[in-house]
Amino acid sequence: MGRFTGKVALVTGAARGIGRRVALALAADGANVVINDVAHKDEATAVAAEIEAMGQQALVWLTDVSERTAVAGLIAATVSYFGQLDIAVANAAVSVRQLVVEAEWADVLRTIEVSQFGVFHTCQMAARQMAQQALNGRSRGKIIIIGSVHQELAVPRSAAYNMSKAAVNHLARTMAAELAGQRINVNVVNPGWIETPGELAHYTPEAIAEAGKRIPWGRIGQPEDIAQAVAFLASDAADYVTGAALRVDGGYVLGLTLPV
Repeated sequence: MGRFTGKVALVTGAARGIGRRVALALAADGANVVINDVAHKDEATAVAAEIEAMGQQALVWLTDVSERTAVAGLIAATVSYFGQLDIAVANAAVSVRQLVVEAEWADVLRTIEVSQFGVFHTCQMAARQMAQQALNGRSRGKIIIIGSVHQELAVPRSAAYNMSKAAVNHLARTMAAELAGQRINVNVVNPGWIETPGELAHYTPEAIAEAGKRIPWGRIGQPEDIAQAVAFLASDAADYVTGAALRVDGGYVLGLTLPV
């Protein structure tokens, strides 16, 4: 039996990149998975097929997490289909790279609506559902937010994204304090530089591989690195971990202060 046998996981932004690998990692360890995305139907369906090939169940639910009513529908669909919600991974995000003085307000607003408010909607509504459930193992539920090292680094051209990631880190701490008595764990994983479709839209694979050599660990991160961190926080092994921020960056942040 896997660590998540008999449990149901919801992963937002799960069609590609980090979200995809998280969904597959949880399924590989026994979870049935709800795959949420907004625009990548074919890729989401492909993730579902991979999960079903493992012998687990999958539900694809396309919706925009920035819309509260849509997130309410997502949680309701999860419970209607599977009967419960044990693990919620708030991964969906948007990042439009612009200098502050040149930023288009529509792009700033969209980034915050998805990367900050969408995380709030997902976590709030997941927690409401989990609080109604009986203990399943050692907890009523696990909520994991995918943050970023941007929450502590003033990365140029990323002001709205930086703001959002700082905000959701504090949201995790606040929710952890509020929900500990109900045995709902809330934690955040802060990835460093990860090779995702979003990064490949800005850099060639060769440029990424070369830049990765400057990270102390000697390579750029992969979605699987983040997926395994999420799986740990979602497991009973992390029963006593709540309100924590786990940086998974191969020493990227530390490397910024090291001599060349």
